[in-house]
Parts: sequence; structure tokens; C-alpha cells
Amino acid sequence: MSKAFTRETDRDDEDAGDGLAAAPVPGGKNYITRGGYERLRAELFQLMDEERPRIVDIVHWAASNGDRSENGDYLYGKKRLREIDRRIRFLTRRLEMAEVVDPSVHHGGDQVFFGATVTYADDEGAEATVTILGVDEADSARGEVSWIAPVARALLKARVGEVVRLAVPGGTRELEILDVSYPAP
Repeated sequence: MSKAFTRETDRDDEDAGDGLAAAPVPGGKNYITRGGYERLRAELFQLMDEERPRIVDIVHWAASNGDRSENGDYLYGKKRLREIDRRIRFLTRRLEMAEVVDPSVHHGGDQVFFGATVTYADDEGAEATVTILGVDEADSARGEVSWIAPVARALLKARVGEVVRLAVPGGTRELEILDVSYPAP
């Protein structure tokens, strides 16, 4: 079989099939907290300053060993370099379009804005607490939701005591806002 049919492609298409396509954000704004911005920035610099040079050294060493077609260090190193470069492009684009928001300016308020931690009860009486954060920093395992998530969109701009409607696949749910808090300035 020809080597052309067995070799992994070296395509450099932006985000081609990598699952890292930038999540669409309404109005092209990528709202993010200062902490989220700093975490993305730290990851970018760690990739550029530490991991990429380390992998380049491995690939260079592996290439000097000769036959690259069966050299695992070379092949996997090149693959990892493509992954790193793709992530660097992704992070660079996201940081360029980032709009850093300080949620502490709303400290003491009772209206829901970006960065709020909201406790609400649904129409069945179940309570939940979520923190509304940026697309690139929200972690559902920690009770964080992106500001473009349906539940966050329903809660935004409402006040404590208000009931908002949330469209779900099974119909409509009503959520009563019980508490809103923000980080201290």
C-alpha cells in the first residue's frame, strides 16, 4: 500500500475537526471575568514557553535518529505539535475578542448580571445555585453556567423575588429567583 494512504495528514486548517471551534457568542462579545482571562492567558503562555519548545526538542531528536516513518517519538511528537498549535490559535483568538468584566461592581445588588451567583427554585420546588460566567471559563461540574446558556439567559436582568420562564424540551419551567450575590470588590 502506498505511504500516501497510510500517513496522517499535516493539514493546518484552522480547527479542522478538532472540536475546538470557537463557541459563537452573541454580538461577537466574549465576556469573561479577570480570573478566567488570566487562566486562559496562563495556559497560552505555558503552551508557548514550555510545552511547545519541549516537544520541538523531542521531534528534533527523533528526526535525527533517521527513519521517520516508524519512529513513534517523531510521529507522536508531530501530532502533539499540531494539537498545541491548534490550541494556541484558539486561545489567541478567544483572548483577542475577550471583554473582561468585573462582577464585583454589582456587589450588594439584587439584579442578575454577568458574574452573579444565583439561587433559584423551579416550579417543582427544587433549588439550584449557579454562577453565570464566560463561555470559556464556565464549568458545569462546579455549578457554573455560560452567560449564553438558556438558564442564564432566562435569569439575566431579573431581580430577587421575580419569576422567570425557561423554555425546556418538555415545555416551560418557571424559576423563582431566591438570592443573588456577587464577589466582594
